[in-house]
Amino acid sequence: MGLSNDTIKEKLSEKLGEAIVNFEEPYGMLSFEVKSDQNLKVLNLLHDEMGFTFLTDITAVHFPNRKGEELSVVYHLHNLVENVRIRFRLFVPSAKPDVYTATGVFSSANWMERETYDFFGINFVGHPNLKRILNVDEMDYFPLRKEFPLEDQTRIDKDDEMFGR
Repeated sequence: MGLSNDTIKEKLSEKLGEAIVNFEEPYGMLSFEVKSDQNLKVLNLLHDEMGFTFLTDITAVHFPNRKGEELSVVYHLHNLVENVRIRFRLFVPSAKPDVYTATGVFSSANWMERETYDFFGINFVGHPNLKRILNVDEMDYFPLRKEFPLEDQTRIDKDDEMFGR
C-alpha cells in the first residue's frame, strides 16, 4: 500500500495530536499547520518514519495584519520513493521570530534557512552559521517584509523613461 494523504494525516495526528491543525489538500498536496515549537518533531517524524528525505524548500511569508503571528515559515518536503509531496507551515510573531533549525535533520536546510533569515529575519535557533547570504551585511532591515510603503507615483525626481514607463 502506498503512502496516501490520509495515511500521513492519521500518523501525524496519532503521534503529535493537537500540535497539527488545518489539514488541507489544495491540488492534491497535503498541507497543514504546526505549532511553532513543534517543527523539529514534525520534520523528524516525516523524515524517519514516512520517508520524506528530500527537503525541497524553506521560505517565509509576511502577513502584517495577523497580529502575533505575522511571519509564516513554510516547509516543502518530498518522498522520492512514493513520489508524494507535502507542505506545512508555522506562524511566529515578528517581534520574536524564533524557529528551531532543521540543519540536524536536513543538511540542505543550512542555505535555505540563511536565505530565509536574510530576507525575512526568521531566527533559526541552533543554526551553525546564521548570517546574511545574499544581501550586504550592513543592511539593517529585511527586504521581503511588507514594512515599507510602495513607491510614491507622484515623485518628480526621476526620469520615467529610464524605467520603461
